[in-house]
Amino acid sequence: MKPQLARFEVLGAPGWAALESVVAAAREAGLLVIADGKRGDVPVSAGAYADALLGRTETPWGAVEGLGADAATVNPLLGADSLEPLVEAAVKAGAGIFVLVRTSNPGAADLLDADAGGVPLHERIARSVDGLADRLAGSGRFSGAGAVVGATEPRFLGRLRELMPRAILLLPGVGAQGGSVEALAAAFTGPGSALVTASRSIAGSPDPGAAAEELRERVWSLGA
Repeated sequence: MKPQLARFEVLGAPGWAALESVVAAAREAGLLVIADGKRGDVPVSAGAYADALLGRTETPWGAVEGLGADAATVNPLLGADSLEPLVEAAVKAGAGIFVLVRTSNPGAADLLDADAGGVPLHERIARSVDGLADRLAGSGRFSGAGAVVGATEPRFLGRLRELMPRAILLLPGVGAQGGSVEALAAAFTGPGSALVTASRSIAGSPDPGAAAEELRERVWSLGA
């Protein structure tokens, strides 16, 4: 499950309480939780975000538990030191991160496709994600250092998979944003190698359960 934090935070304290309830329900259902907040800041603030989503905050009156997510989406554009607190928190918690590499919105091209020393910036970011793979390695083939790669630009998938062979790719943009499941085959290199997400197209369906099942069947048809 991938709750979009902004949709809860816009409601203030009641929204955060609702988010905690949603996360608890996901836990009861045996689901993993990806906190989709795209956090990124100078290190001291990034550390607070890390504690809020993946860890806990120590106070003179005892520890205050954070959300307890299994992973979080993070913004790398402030540089490696801004990611470090989030990476360290993920290591400590046995959690993961999904770094924004090439997002699904049209404006992503303005920066993420710009030249960065002879290659697009998104390729530079992809190399940095791959550099984190060992630190967030688990018992399986794939690392907890994952990447967000928009399904709306499948032409980048082959190269980004080549640069990040151990990353789980989080693929937003299917459905309402126009991305096609059938164009995503290059992202998949085995079970668990990529996660296709859809929100509005399922939530707005007359039968969300049937819409989710139909999407799952289409993804599995890729050999995922």
